[in-house]
Amino acid sequence: MENLRWLALLHQLPAKPPYLRVKIWRRLQAIGAVPLKNAAHVLPETSANKAAFQDLMADIVQEGGEAILIEAHLLAGQTDADIRALFDGARDADYKDIADAARRLIDTGPASGSDIARLQRKLADVKRLDFFDADGRLEAEAALAELDRRRYEHPDIGRPEPSSDTETPDLKNKIWVTRSGVHVDRIACAWLIRRFIDPQARFRFVDSRSHVPGPSELRFDMADAEFTHEGDRCSFETLLLRAGLTDDPGLQAIGEIIHDLDMGDGKFGRPETPGLSAMLSGVCASTDDDLQRIAFASEALNQFHAYFSKRGGET
Repeated sequence: MENLRWLALLHQLPAKPPYLRVKIWRRLQAIGAVPLKNAAHVLPETSANKAAFQDLMADIVQEGGEAILIEAHLLAGQTDADIRALFDGARDADYKDIADAARRLIDTGPASGSDIARLQRKLADVKRLDFFDADGRLEAEAALAELDRRRYEHPDIGRPEPSSDTETPDLKNKIWVTRSGVHVDRIACAWLIRRFIDPQARFRFVDSRSHVPGPSELRFDMADAEFTHEGDRCSFETLLLRAGLTDDPGLQAIGEIIHDLDMGDGKFGRPETPGLSAMLSGVCASTDDDLQRIAFASEALNQFHAYFSKRGGET
């Protein structure tokens, strides 16, 4: 790319207060300016960048400093490609930080909604300053997409059907354990347990990779759990079957919706599925606290159950 025009800010700050240099440096970073030979800071010439530099100039002058803003194009010494490489290098470093943070969350997961939202906001901020589409953006976007995909990935999909003589343990007075960061299947299971199996049930939310089951615990929707995905059933459907609740038409209808949301296979295709999906997504966006998610969603699930029960499970 040739014949680019640039904005160059030259400024001089007073020796005091000492924090002023840090403050101005941070402002320059925030608008995406890069230093040129330690003599000026540069941005591509646009009306938005000109306004950003002018706002910064006003602050510098108000603090007792001096500033000059120049419109320029390069004649010799450095090329437009050299300056563009400075911008790309700065943004590539930002993108790498985001990609590395996303990979760390993938390794330590599951990531919370706030963790993902924080990285998404940071990515949006960097893209806003990515004037020349630095190569690192694709890597950061891919890492964030993988992080979001794995957020709800289930560890037990594909587990075979249990044998017909599998016994259902006593379900009363138990501590029910599942993976932290509850979403569709786990929220619905917890509602089912508290509403229809044991109103006094207690819950624990753990890192499934390191949890060692204790006495009086029953696990659901996690690896090696007593109640999890079996065959083509989601954990909610497994719990319905083994708790002897399949005759309830309202629960059966909710189970079909949870199946399609959790398994993503469109097996039942109920028209209410998008509505329940939006409600659960809103609940999860509003809080990272697992018990609060269950409590907030339970009111809506109670209403879904009443609606389907009145209609015999039909739409």
